[in-house]
Amino acid sequence: MELVVRAVVIFFFLWAVTRLVGRSTVGELSTFQLVLFIVMGDLVQQGVTQQDYSITSALVAVSVFALLTLALTWSNSRFPRMRGVTHGVPVIIVEDGVPVQKRLRSERLSIDDLMADARQHGIRRLEEIELAVLETNGRVSFFTRTGPDDDPPPDKPEV
Repeated sequence: MELVVRAVVIFFFLWAVTRLVGRSTVGELSTFQLVLFIVMGDLVQQGVTQQDYSITSALVAVSVFALLTLALTWSNSRFPRMRGVTHGVPVIIVEDGVPVQKRLRSERLSIDDLMADARQHGIRRLEEIELAVLETNGRVSFFTRTGPDDDPPPDKPEV
């Protein structure tokens, strides 16, 4: 039973750590963050099993993690308000071409990172962005303005 309690504690600790690290996706992790997550795996194993190398302990620990993951998934589908707690909510980071500095700081996102992402979407200047939303998966959705040059020509009346 102690193994199950240890696995539950470690599971929620890892969940909290990954939430605190931010919304970057695996492809966007720094080298240090990636190494940290890999090393955490070994540290977790030692903390959960207390150096117990039995197959039973490993199966119990993995089963507890799997059951807790399924419980979180079930609670997200059953109680929509839980999604905000477990996955976060999308955040507006640019409004009418102006970065929302407070939100950028709280999400640990620099203007340079924002502009690099915007350039990948073909956006050259912040002024072109009507709205930018940092999604829960770490990606940024951009909504650009449509200028007078982008408007379609008016319909010609039939003669």
